[in-house]
Amino acid sequence: MKDPALDTLLLPFEDGLLNFFEEGAAGEKALFLRARMGFAMNAIAKDRLICLQTFAPDRDNLERAGFTVAPKADGQYPVVMLLPPRQRDEARALLAKAVKSATEGGLVVVSASNTEGARTAESDLTRLAGNTGKVSKSKCRVFWAKITAETVNHELVEEWSRQDAPRKIMEGEFVSRPGIFAWDHLDKASQLLVATLPEKLAGRGADLGCGFGYLTREVAKREKVKAIDLYEAEKRALDLAEQNLKGKTGDVALDFIWQDATKKLVRTYDFIFTNPPFHAGGKQDRADIGQEFIKSAARGLRPSGHLWLVANRHLPYEATLDKVFASYEIMANQNGYKVIRAIKANK
Repeated sequence: MKDPALDTLLLPFEDGLLNFFEEGAAGEKALFLRARMGFAMNAIAKDRLICLQTFAPDRDNLERAGFTVAPKADGQYPVVMLLPPRQRDEARALLAKAVKSATEGGLVVVSASNTEGARTAESDLTRLAGNTGKVSKSKCRVFWAKITAETVNHELVEEWSRQDAPRKIMEGEFVSRPGIFAWDHLDKASQLLVATLPEKLAGRGADLGCGFGYLTREVAKREKVKAIDLYEAEKRALDLAEQNLKGKTGDVALDFIWQDATKKLVRTYDFIFTNPPFHAGGKQDRADIGQEFIKSAARGLRPSGHLWLVANRHLPYEATLDKVFASYEIMANQNGYKVIRAIKANK
């Protein structure tokens, strides 16, 4: 898959406008925030880069390619690169982290597509640290700033560093933070799923794409539920779920699993419930993500196990359900959402 923002991010290094990877001192490493794997990354020596990534699919792709990946990174670096997310508070916090992570005289290099906030991100970096250069290509722009004590707006850096900090929401019921799905409210689809789920759920279940933990909290109230495994690709969300739920579900045992839920699940389950994501990056619907969640659930259920899924009414999941489950039924259909129960064959 093409990644114009990543290609554009590395363009100044390829064209010789920035020379770190060609001429950097032996042993010097760059830091890449929200790193992604793509063809352009093949031009960078694996030992010259530390990748920070909290999204499991991108982490997995980078690790398979041989890069060092971590969910957190400390210290300072002569070059800090960033592919900012769409959510503005999270993006500003990452820009502030990039500036704080650069050495005196180091560079912060940022790229975004024009349709996903490039102009705003460039303006924000300029407010934080000035603007040393920029290049546009493939409807994206890359821009960079040289970090010096004189050019950095230290007060603004500290202010923006706190913009995606975890905070209490819903009158203190949960802790959440900008940048994760429905971060400051209960989305209507999840509420419909909870209202539709039967009280008789029993045994060990799994929450695929758990977010900050709302669905698991509600399912754990069922008397016969013994354990729930929470799968979440975004570690920022999984850490919140653990903070919200650990030690707060009575006798229901919890396991928090930082993993792409489309991959092989770690156990076999009596039931699985999910409100799968249907966006990845841009605004365009991605029905294939939910379809892969359905396939993963089918593999992870015991014979006769049940999948409970909520989705936007228009998303085409029924053909996939037909292929991998013995039967399915729409249990609720209202306000633009549908709740589906699917049953795995008994052998």
